[in-house]
Amino acid sequence: MGKILITTQDEFSDYQIVETIGLVKGNTIRARHIGKDILAGLRTIVGGEITEYTKMLAESREQAIDRMSENAKNSGADGIVCMRFTTSAVMQGSAELLAYGTAVKLQKKA
Repeated sequence: MGKILITTQDEFSDYQIVETIGLVKGNTIRARHIGKDILAGLRTIVGGEITEYTKMLAESREQAIDRMSENAKNSGADGIVCMRFTTSAVMQGSAELLAYGTAVKLQKKA
């Protein structure tokens, strides 16, 4: 199949799960940048999207998904079902973003 298929659902509509491999995960920890904090603080005064943090979180999600996908590939999987994100504070000004799901082997439905 090549690329790992990922869904937040518990199955794929066009694939059958033929084997459940188990939990896979990928994480990243990011710290806020003082310069971006200053810009974000100013933006809270005038209103609007805080694009610096939007970009940082989007990059964090992609990195966590990439690491989870690599974990799944190394386990022999070609799909991940029930994918979720969670976050937790690590220390003042930094947070972990974790992507996790269940690695499976898939077969195309006839």
